Amino acid sequence: MRNRQSLLQMPAVTLSNKNALLLFLRFSSAVTPTSPPTQGENTHREAVAMTTKLVIQQPQPVVETVQSNQWNSGICDCWEDKANCCFAFWCLPCFTCKTSQDYGQCLCLPLLDLGIVPPITLSMRVSMRQQYGITGTICNDCLYATFCRACTWCQMAREMKQRFQPIVLINARTKE
Repeated sequence: MRNRQSLLQMPAVTLSNKNALLLFLRFSSAVTPTSPPTQGENTHREAVAMTTKLVIQQPQPVVETVQSNQWNSGICDCWEDKANCCFAFWCLPCFTCKTSQDYGQCLCLPLLDLGIVPPITLSMRVSMRQQYGITGTICNDCLYATFCRACTWCQMAREMKQRFQPIVLINARTKE
C-alpha cells in the first residue's frame, strides 16, 4: 500500500514524453493493491493519464556575438572613446593597469613594460588577437607596441568594451 501511494503522489510534470507516461502507468498498475483504490487515487491516476501537453524543449537564450576577424576600430581611432583617450594620454601607466585588470590579468603587470620593445604590451595585444580571432602578424603587433603604445592600449580597451557580452540570467532565483 505504501509503494502504491508514493507512486501515485509523484507529480505529473516530471514526465517528459508519452513513453515515460506509459511506463509510469504500467509500473503503477503492476503493484498489487492490498485494498481497493480510494476515490483520490483514481482521480490522480485519471489526471495523469489525461495529460497531453508535454514540454519537449526549453527555450534557449539568445546571445548576439561579434563574429569579425578584424579589429573593430583602427589604431588611430582613439577619439571614438574620448574618456579612455584622455585617461591614456594623461596617465598611461594607470590606464594600462586598469585595462590589464579588465582583461583578467594582474593589475601591476603593465608596470613591467621596460625596454625598447615593451613585452607586456606586445604579449597582451597578441593574446587579445588570439582570443578574439583577429587576424594580424606579430610584426605589426611589435611595431604598434613599440611606436604607438598609448594608441595600442586604447585600441585594446575599445575592443574589450565592444566584444564584452554580459551574461543575463532569466528567471534566476536568489537564496532566501
